[in-house]
Amino acid sequence: MSTAVDSGAGPAAAPAFEQTLAQLESLVAQLESGDLPLDVALRTFEQGVRLTRECQAALSAAQQRVQLLLQRGETVVLEEFDTASIERPPGTASTLAAGPTVSDSDPDL
Repeated sequence: MSTAVDSGAGPAAAPAFEQTLAQLESLVAQLESGDLPLDVALRTFEQGVRLTRECQAALSAAQQRVQLLLQRGETVVLEEFDTASIERPPGTASTLAAGPTVSDSDPDL
């Protein structure tokens, strides 16, 4: 069961993160029950580690976006966020996408 986490600013961002977190919580409950055979428990643990890394990457990207907004003070300008610059553990693929750009000159603001 592989889940991609989208860190974009669109409406799909929160549900994807929430879904990944819910899957992780379910795996933890299964492991805590102690009823899984060893081989199944190991596979479940490995999946949990992957989901944890996805959640951590999504949270890190969100934190960096918030910091960019706060640093800009009164002149709020969102710009493309380079998720490739996020530090990831070796062997994990990038599953994050940059959100849309909004500038002060946008007439819809």
